[in-house]
Amino acid sequence: MATLAQIFDRFYKPAPGLASGEPDAPDYSEAFRLRMFPNEDVYFFVKKIDNSGVVRQSDPRTRRACWHVIGASVAVAVFLSGLLLPSVQGLMAGYRIEALRQEKRLLENQRSVLEVQEAKLLTTDHLQHLAEAQQFVDSANLYKTFYLDASPEGVLAKASQPTVSAAPTEDKQ
Repeated sequence: MATLAQIFDRFYKPAPGLASGEPDAPDYSEAFRLRMFPNEDVYFFVKKIDNSGVVRQSDPRTRRACWHVIGASVAVAVFLSGLLLPSVQGLMAGYRIEALRQEKRLLENQRSVLEVQEAKLLTTDHLQHLAEAQQFVDSANLYKTFYLDASPEGVLAKASQPTVSAAPTEDKQ
């Protein structure tokens, strides 16, 4: 049969550019083929699996190992908290000291303001005005000066002895 194909090829001349035997002619059959999708040749079979009837066996060594890990974690956390506690307390004390310093500055400022107000209220002019407004001072003797006469003996006042009366006392028994 191969010989018949060669014979027919001699009598039959294909159209230029479509002959498969010519080396210069392009192959148009490949140009119109679709390329494959990725994993097109892979087929996945999905089977529904129900594990509700399966019971897991417990392993006592695994349970013990988990409790050891939990205990070690808690111990490490307590140890680290103990190590960090003094520095945290120092930090908090520093914040408290700074807050107290600010409060001290505020109280000193308030004290100075109150001292200025007190000085204004205790001036003689203000006190005199208040005394006159509330009628505490006799206005006739307001600016009068009294001089004491010095006695020739140098005694300003004489103290007298109190008199004692002898009254009978009765004892009630």
